[in-house]
Amino acid sequence: MALSIRWNVKSVFRFIHKSNFHRRLFKAGKATASTSRSKGLVFSGIQPTGIPHLGNYLGALESWVALQDEYSTVMYSIVDLHSITQPQDPQVLRDNIMDMAASLLACGIDPTRSILFQQSQVSEHAELSWILGCLTSMPRLRHLPQWKMKSKQKNEGSVGLYTYPVLQAADILLYKSTHVPVGEDQIQHLELAQDLARIFNNQYGEIFPEPRALLSGTRKVKSLRDPSSKMSKSDPQRFSAVFLNDTPDDIALKIRRAVTDFTSEVTYEPDTRPGVSNLVSMHAAVSGQTVEGVIRLAEGMDTGQYKNMVAEAIIKKLQPIRLEIQRLRADQGYLESLLAQGAEKARSLAAPVMKEVRKLVGFY
Repeated sequence: MALSIRWNVKSVFRFIHKSNFHRRLFKAGKATASTSRSKGLVFSGIQPTGIPHLGNYLGALESWVALQDEYSTVMYSIVDLHSITQPQDPQVLRDNIMDMAASLLACGIDPTRSILFQQSQVSEHAELSWILGCLTSMPRLRHLPQWKMKSKQKNEGSVGLYTYPVLQAADILLYKSTHVPVGEDQIQHLELAQDLARIFNNQYGEIFPEPRALLSGTRKVKSLRDPSSKMSKSDPQRFSAVFLNDTPDDIALKIRRAVTDFTSEVTYEPDTRPGVSNLVSMHAAVSGQTVEGVIRLAEGMDTGQYKNMVAEAIIKKLQPIRLEIQRLRADQGYLESLLAQGAEKARSLAAPVMKEVRKLVGFY
């Protein structure tokens, strides 16, 4: 009897996840019928670096959720092949993959409206990357800004770090993607994918569309300790970033310690008052208001009082996401099953494209 009871509890838990429970954060009826969505395929990837921070959410993930209602096919990949361009502890990497999967679901990525999968589970990514690498010149990769920056940090870096933009291009082209949500700092990498689509098409035959950029209009979130830099997971300063799983107390403390200046009035002047302006920008983004609107709300407050208002708004936005991450992480079997199903769907799209590519290249 005890075994039976445990099995039934587990079944209920899985049912809750597989139902619409993890999407309770969003308004009923938000999803539109697939026939009303724009035709095209959206692809984007995110490295499994653990729980995302507020900058990741406002800069990318929030728009990823919205794209599920706008396009007929949307694919999001946890790009673990990219992550090993830097040294990784295998167990930490496994945990980070699960953390990222739980975070994406908690933010609103819906497996019934998009395909969520782990990149390494679809071997066609690596195969197409090799083929495209044979069409890419070394000077073309050498001039990409990320290589210049990261190779200096790593004393030239690895071959994988040098060629990972080709893998990025393969990620996109493998599914004949038409649109890619990117930040401004990724435009040059998308241009490489566009160039490789043209090169392959000219050399072997028309197969790949040239993917178009979907630029996010969200303001960049800056570090709470250094508002001249963007919020980053790699920042060694503990209070520089707000993470999606931070407790309300953590968030309140980090916002209280955010760098501002000696002027007490709350204004939005990014060039001369970057710290306060960063708080205003975050406040506007998490509350769905305009910058002008939150400035009016802060009228008569000093920056210390205003920080309390900003913290409350961020806590209100992130608390349900934090709780859902905890709930999802408690059932790793569910996450693994969901990623396996996503990989199967991704392979069903990748396999016929690679079959066509192999034939055009002359492998058979």
